[in-house]
This record gives sequence, structure tokens and C-alpha cells, in this order.
Amino acid sequence: MNHSISDVWQRVLGTQPDPPRWLVLACAGAALLAILPHPVWRLSRNVVTIAHEGGHGLIALLTGRRLAGIRLHSDTSGLTVSAGRPHGLGMILTAAAGYTAPPLLGLGGAALLATGHITALLWISIALLVAMLIKIRNAFGLLSVLVTGAACFAVSWYGSARLQAGFAYLGVWFLLLAGVRPVLELQRKRRYGGARDSDADQLARLTGVGALLWVALFVVVALVCLLTGGSQLLGY
Repeated sequence: MNHSISDVWQRVLGTQPDPPRWLVLACAGAALLAILPHPVWRLSRNVVTIAHEGGHGLIALLTGRRLAGIRLHSDTSGLTVSAGRPHGLGMILTAAAGYTAPPLLGLGGAALLATGHITALLWISIALLVAMLIKIRNAFGLLSVLVTGAACFAVSWYGSARLQAGFAYLGVWFLLLAGVRPVLELQRKRRYGGARDSDADQLARLTGVGALLWVALFVVVALVCLLTGGSQLLGY
């Protein structure tokens, strides 16, 4: 048993060889195909919602707020409820964490892949999903997180080195490339009078800084993460 645990630990912490460049580019193309066509995006956007709400939840805990629960809905919306001071830095950071979480997670994933830690990335993803699972409060959210976590585990445990690399690079490219579209969708809703209680509008009420500026900040974060993380993935 000790030998088995040692093998697993070494497997997780060890490095894996870089995949061929064609695979990295193919994963980028596949990620775009999961984002650009609207019918596919309606399904793949659930992954962004998991990262979005997970970002709210993680920062709420790190800033000392009490995380009451997370809900993920079939229309790709979500809700994270935390208790604590209704104003102040903790609330501001918690509100700002949603739209910035997917690209920032993608950037962190790109840094791991650039150093050859493919299996470590998959297991970190599993750990984050398990932690999030504890706070899920509805059936669809439970199913979404379980399916995503199961896919990560199956690939990391049973998949070949090539499959693991492809899965990891696809996931990171997806988070990096998908960072902008939800923000643009948010602004489109706001333009037509919807999303009055969006993260940007909550931040405007908390800080006195206009919601449009917060939307612009979300876009800038997503683009910077895409440029930086994409360069790392491509070896520049």
C-alpha cells in the first residue's frame, strides 16, 4: 500500500513531456469550436459557470465570509450566497471574483502546463471540484460538478500520457478563450435593461465606480490572461 501511495504521489508531482505542437494547436482549435457556435456554447458554458461561481465561493472564504451555498442552473446561470459584512473589501473582492475566475484559472493552468505538470493540473482540478461539491445546494449543480470531476479523474487515472495532455490543454485553452464571451454577453444584457443585479452592477453600488468600468476591467483581465497564458502554452 505504501508503495502504491508513493507511486501515485510521484505520478502527481512529477513532470510529463511536452506534447507535440500540433496537439497544442489542435486543442486551441477545439476550444474555439466549443465557444463560438451558439448551440455548443449553451452546453460548454456550464464549465465557465462552475469556474465563475467557484471563484465567488473561494474568495468569499479567503476574505473571511461564510459561504452558505452555491447553485448552478441548467440555463448556465449560477448563484453563490455568502454571509458577512454587506460592504467592504471582502464583499468587493468576492463580487469581482466571478468573471475573472475562469481566465485566471486558465492562466494558472497554463503556468503548470508550461512546466510539464500535466497530471498535477488534473488532480488540482479534481481537488477544487471536490471542495466545491460540498457547498453545492441543488441537483443540477451537483450533477454538473460530479460529471466534470469524474471526467478529470478518469483521464488522469486511466488515460494515456497523450490523452492526459490533450484533455489538460483543451481545458486550459477553453478557460483562457472563454473568458471574454460571458462578459460581452453580460454587457449586451445590460444594454437592453437586463442583468440589473449583475456582478458589475453590484460592484458599482459597492464602490461608486461605474458598472461599465467594471465590465471593461473584466475584459482586460480576460485578454491579458489569454495573451500571457496562450504564449506559455505555445512556448513563447
